[in-house]
Amino acid sequence: MNTSFAWGISTSSYQFEDPAVRPGDPDYFETDWDACLVHHGKAPPRGQALHSWTHFAKDLAALKKIGVTHYRFGVEWARMEPQPGVYNEAAITRYVGMARSLKAAGIEPVVCLWHFTFPGWLYDARRPNHSNWLHPDARGRWQAFLHKLIPRLAPHVQIFAPQNEPNGQLSTAYLAGLWPPGKHLEFPVYHRALTASVTHYTDAAQIIRSLRQDAVILSIHALPWWERGRTDVAGFLFRKTMESSYEHLDRVAAVTDLIGINYYYSLTATIAGFVSISTHRGPHYSMMGWHIDPEGLYRQIQYVGDRYKKPMMVTENGVATPADSKRVRYLRDHLDAVRRAREDGADVRGYFVWSLADNYEWHYGYRARFGLCRFNPKTLERELRPSARLYRTIIRKGLSALPES
Repeated sequence: MNTSFAWGISTSSYQFEDPAVRPGDPDYFETDWDACLVHHGKAPPRGQALHSWTHFAKDLAALKKIGVTHYRFGVEWARMEPQPGVYNEAAITRYVGMARSLKAAGIEPVVCLWHFTFPGWLYDARRPNHSNWLHPDARGRWQAFLHKLIPRLAPHVQIFAPQNEPNGQLSTAYLAGLWPPGKHLEFPVYHRALTASVTHYTDAAQIIRSLRQDAVILSIHALPWWERGRTDVAGFLFRKTMESSYEHLDRVAAVTDLIGINYYYSLTATIAGFVSISTHRGPHYSMMGWHIDPEGLYRQIQYVGDRYKKPMMVTENGVATPADSKRVRYLRDHLDAVRRAREDGADVRGYFVWSLADNYEWHYGYRARFGLCRFNPKTLERELRPSARLYRTIIRKGLSALPES
């Protein structure tokens, strides 16, 4: 793997791609997000998102303008296997073509094999505790899917991420009840799902390495910086929160080459902190109520480096805001944290912004604006904002060109 610093942007399949199929089409597909939430009015419909499936060239043009060296994108399992054992060969070919187009443009593709959504046929509304990773057919179908896809991608892709934020998805699905299958405080099921997710991650790492020996396995976990609350005298809630944050990564670190940190905010590990997170407003918060804390990124990098003794990348970092001036400050401050961490000895090998353009943000729909680019719904162009131009300048000049904090 090229050890030079990776300047990247991260996206996902469901949040950016238009479905490009309709009910009744042979290749029509649904995800568990659609079946469990959207169809029941529990989440906003995606619509056509950013048309990134049918107009990937628009994404590529924007990436070239910004000047990134790496691009992380997701592949939609449901699209490629709309029914169990039935593959959409054209969809697989198209994903391979995306990787080839990136390589031809001098951009290294980073492929995430699972980004939150499952094929709808793995979700069983009558047996929610036996859905998704816990579905009895999940492991066999996952392995077959990877044996189908990876040989096609391997000649063009070296860096593979088996899963995106599995720790966050598990907590949100089985404890908070916001993600499929929508369970509340189901701790026994949560732990079974955790074990299943780890098994599927390990399976993916083994299959990838069997097909490309020099492959790089990248973990991607949601890692906010946690502070201990003043009223948590014994530190019980803090310890439980830390355990939940790192337990999945602890169990897959041995088969991982590169630790990916998705960092957006810091939060005090208290009941009040969890409940009130979306209510905060002001210059130090995003429009989603997340606390903007670049020092938390610095601390997280140091903590993860000490805990795992492996090279790292910041695989997602960004802010939801309608004010791009706020995004400019956010990027400068967080990149400065990365610079300081590297100067202090942390082995950080890359930084990826979330995200390319304002995307579908799950329960928030299109209200949460993360994009370096504005999406023009008439022309489908990704129009660079000042934050994108700032990122382009930093990529050209490097972290050393950042002003001293």
